[in-house]
Amino acid sequence: MTTTALTLRQQTSRARTLTRALPALLLLVLALTGPLLAPQAIDQPVTSPYGPADDTAALGGDLLGRDVLSRLLSGGAPLIATALAIALVVTATATALGILAALRPRLGRWVERAADLVILLPAVLGIMLIALAWPAGGRLAVGAAATVLGIPYAVRVVAAAAAPIATTGYIETASAGGERLWHLMTREVLPNLRSTLLALFGLRFVEGVYVVSVAAFLQVGPQPPEADWALMIRENAPGILLNPWAVAAPCLAIGLLAISVNLAAEALAPTRPTPETPL
Repeated sequence: MTTTALTLRQQTSRARTLTRALPALLLLVLALTGPLLAPQAIDQPVTSPYGPADDTAALGGDLLGRDVLSRLLSGGAPLIATALAIALVVTATATALGILAALRPRLGRWVERAADLVILLPAVLGIMLIALAWPAGGRLAVGAAATVLGIPYAVRVVAAAAAPIATTGYIETASAGGERLWHLMTREVLPNLRSTLLALFGLRFVEGVYVVSVAAFLQVGPQPPEADWALMIRENAPGILLNPWAVAAPCLAIGLLAISVNLAAEALAPTRPTPETPL
């Protein structure tokens, strides 16, 4: 492949990556700046319950007559912050445990057995157990439950990806040369898992959004009068025929967030160059 063709291919790849990541970035920026853009107070009625869209409320009113648009703009930041924290903790913990399990197979068998035991616990039951044991935890309790239940799956993924790397020649050479375990984990194995970890982070973020949303339907986690996309769906479901936007708008926001983050994670994950076929 000529230099010009290679440069053109790299530029095309970057443009494709930016195009797929842009919706996620714009949605994240909008969710974080939404409270500053809200035209009405999120806790004050401005129209009749489930009132139609008008000049005062562009998306109509919710069950208490509050502005749906203002609550939609203010309800994304808490959900995204919770899902982001879940994804970061799960990915970081699973990375350390998964690489350790691959480099130390004897210890890895115990790690994987412990992960298998936790996987047997249904996610919804785990959320309910932690919420009942920590009734004042609210959103923090849901985040803790999602983190505890998400780590075992992630550990299995990282361990499976790290196992072939741990048996390569350069890892064995570095280990025989006296390199410490921490050096092997961070300098030798971790850089080769970037693609896997980026994809895992995106999946864990979407899973965090899903868990928080399901918890809201179960009346666990965020509580009224807090503005939260998942909570908006649960609160306004009885009036969906009176003002569909009160339910459809947060549903669309959550769906677009999940899809755009998945596309961004896939686009940002580095791909291995394919060898050229000789002529």
